[in-house]
Amino acid sequence: MTMTTTTTMPATKAILLLIAVLIAAAFTLAVATAPAHAQGGTYVPKKNDGKVYAELTKAPKKAITRRNPMEKDPDAEAAGANLYDQHCAECHGELAEGTRKGPSLRVDQVQQATPGTLFWLLTNGVVRRGMPVWSKLPEPERWQIVSYLKSLSPETTEPKPQ
Repeated sequence: MTMTTTTTMPATKAILLLIAVLIAAAFTLAVATAPAHAQGGTYVPKKNDGKVYAELTKAPKKAITRRNPMEKDPDAEAAGANLYDQHCAECHGELAEGTRKGPSLRVDQVQQATPGTLFWLLTNGVVRRGMPVWSKLPEPERWQIVSYLKSLSPETTEPKPQ
């Protein structure tokens, strides 16, 4: 009986080691090929993939037609820039040029969106792509961010590859 245990024990250890190696390889492959949002970031499609901006088209008509009540406030843009730095720059970049975590906000799709659409998107977020809901941010502050975003000059070239 001791002989049987001795001969099967190394085989059992070898099988367990093989299973552990296969699990580790599968995990490594899954992490390496998973979209960034599954890795704690936000998945940003390759350039020219309009899907990342498709959420802008989902704003309801009532939201689209909303006007920015701060559009004539001379301080709104500067206040919005400060708020952008605090809440948005980490994902969208210091100059809103986009990063691996968030898309550029200087592209035509964003710059041509109505203030109401941008406000709606800020308020509701895009949770499945990693953009938080900012509805707890006071409404005037969200409008200030919209003022800042609308003040940005559009990209003169295509968005950077992500």
